[in-house]
Amino acid sequence: MRLLSGTLLLGLAAASLLPAQARADDCGDAAALVQLAYPKAQKSADGKSFTLEPHTSISLTLPEGDNSFGLVCKIWPAHDDLLLVAVPLLDSAKLSVDEHVGDIELLVFDAKSLQVRQRLLQPGLMNDDAIAIREIAFDTGRYRLAPDVTAFGLRIEMANHSQPNPFRETDLRLYAFASDGLRLVLDGLVVADFGGEGDASCTGSFHSREVSLTMHSASHRGYHDITVIERRDTDEPSPDKDGECQSHPGKPVKLTYRLRYDGSRYPVPEALKVLGR
Repeated sequence: MRLLSGTLLLGLAAASLLPAQARADDCGDAAALVQLAYPKAQKSADGKSFTLEPHTSISLTLPEGDNSFGLVCKIWPAHDDLLLVAVPLLDSAKLSVDEHVGDIELLVFDAKSLQVRQRLLQPGLMNDDAIAIREIAFDTGRYRLAPDVTAFGLRIEMANHSQPNPFRETDLRLYAFASDGLRLVLDGLVVADFGGEGDASCTGSFHSREVSLTMHSASHRGYHDITVIERRDTDEPSPDKDGECQSHPGKPVKLTYRLRYDGSRYPVPEALKVLGR
C-alpha cells in the first residue's frame, strides 16, 4: 500500500509532462539517419546498432530494458519541416549492467531532404549509475525566445530501484535554434521529482514536485523571460486502526521564479538545479 501512495505522488509530479515529453515514432529509417549523420559508422551484423571507432555504440532500437537506448526522434511542431533527433553515444568499453558512460548528440534534420541542418554534442548526458537513466524525450512546448528564435527541450528522467528510499527526477535542457547555430540556453532544470523514505509496506514520508514553464512578455538581452511555477506535495502514509494504509497529504506549496537570460544562459535557481549532473 505504501507503493500506492508513492505512485499517487509520482503521478502528480509527472502529470504536466505528458503532452510535452511523449515519445513520437518519427525516426522512420533510423539506420539511414545514422548513416547520413555518421558516414564512417559501421553497422552491426544484426543491423540493430552502429559502431564509431574506437568503441562508441549507437543503438537503433527503442529502450527494451535498462541497458538499451535508441535514437529519439520527433517532428518539431513549431517548424514542421524539421526533424529533431537525439543520438545516445555510449562507450561500449565501459558499459555494464549498472552503469552507462556516454554523450548525447542532438541533430536537426531537414525533414524532406534528410540533410543535417545543425548538430550539437552534449558530453556526459548518458552517464549514470545506481540512479539510472529511464527515458530521454524531446519537449516541443512553445518556447519562443525572440521573434526569430525558437527553442526546444530535452528531458532526461532518472530513477533508482529502491522501494524504501525511492528517487525519481526529470530534468530539462533548452536549446535555441537560430541562424547562427544550435545553442544550450537552459542547463538542467528539475521539472519533476519524487522521493522519500518508507518501510516498503506503508509507513513513510514522501515528497514530489511538478514544475511548469511559460514565456513572459518581458525580455532581457534579447530573449523573453521564462516564468517557472513549482508545486511541492508531501504525504506521510500510515496504517489505520484496521491496518489499512491511509494517505496523509500535506498542504501543497507553490513557488514562482523568473528566469532572465544573461546573454549566454538562463541561470537556474538553486532549488531547481539537477543533483549530481
